[in-house]
Amino acid sequence: MQEDQANKPEKNIPLLVVAGPTAVGKTALAVQLAHRLEGEIISADSMQVYRYLDIGTAKPTAAEREGIPHHLIDIVNPEERFTVYNYQELAQETIRDVFARGKLPILAGGSGLYIKAVIERFAFSRAEADPLVRKELQEEVQNEGLAKLFQWLKKVDPEAAGRIHPNDARRIIRALEYFRVTGEPISRQWDLTRKTQSPYRVHLAGLYLPRPMLYARIEQRIDAMLVAGLLDEVRGLLNVVGYSPRLKSLQSLGYRHLVQYLQGTWTWDEAISYFKQDTRKYAKRQLTWFRAEPRIQWYEVRPEKPLEPVLDAISMNVEGL
Repeated sequence: MQEDQANKPEKNIPLLVVAGPTAVGKTALAVQLAHRLEGEIISADSMQVYRYLDIGTAKPTAAEREGIPHHLIDIVNPEERFTVYNYQELAQETIRDVFARGKLPILAGGSGLYIKAVIERFAFSRAEADPLVRKELQEEVQNEGLAKLFQWLKKVDPEAAGRIHPNDARRIIRALEYFRVTGEPISRQWDLTRKTQSPYRVHLAGLYLPRPMLYARIEQRIDAMLVAGLLDEVRGLLNVVGYSPRLKSLQSLGYRHLVQYLQGTWTWDEAISYFKQDTRKYAKRQLTWFRAEPRIQWYEVRPEKPLEPVLDAISMNVEGL
């Protein structure tokens, strides 16, 4: 890395992104790249931001980090509200800090929206969400019907109404919530986001495995989580710390399944079966999301093949940023 990075504009900051589905091996590869390229890792995982949720979120252990700094892990408590907007601000600040210290920022994770918010710098508004307004709108839907709210949306934001299906209650409420809170149409926000260019020189590295191999690795990871004490972790969060099982953080993969088991809704076998099934579905959704991104360069990471060619190829691309 060159000296005097702190004085360079953001557009000159190189950023390596390591993306892909859960259990594909992003963390291990990102750590090796960080050693090669003098980098630091910025987590792009929407669940690893929460403290105390360790096993079920597959947080890298100290040994797995191999001395490489990992940022944006364990930064909020499970009961705290944390949004993609909060993440965007923290990630961009961290990228600047890492680069200013002469290191390569490496954004690694599987949360596609988090990655997109950073590399495209979505134009989020601070005042775009208000739970009370949302609740009022939900009650209006129940009392007056969705059709009436959709007609209102057509008046205040015809462009958004033209892009939202009349039966899509979630998006209609979302658009009207934004309008009530900000006084502006949400379509204007969408336009700002579309016009915003990436502030970084980015190489997007996508990791993949053949589907059967990925699913087998997912099952192995879940079995390892259970052996490592995931059930005790969930039990402790509920019974010792006293967190509500309705928290958003505890509705994530693995946690919600074991909560259902502890509450007697599912048997052990049912909970684990659904856990594995839902994780496979999540991996499929991740792949769909990432494959829609044309800038990603894909690298196969079969366990029986050496990683050196992949590391060489990614390193070469990063050096050209």
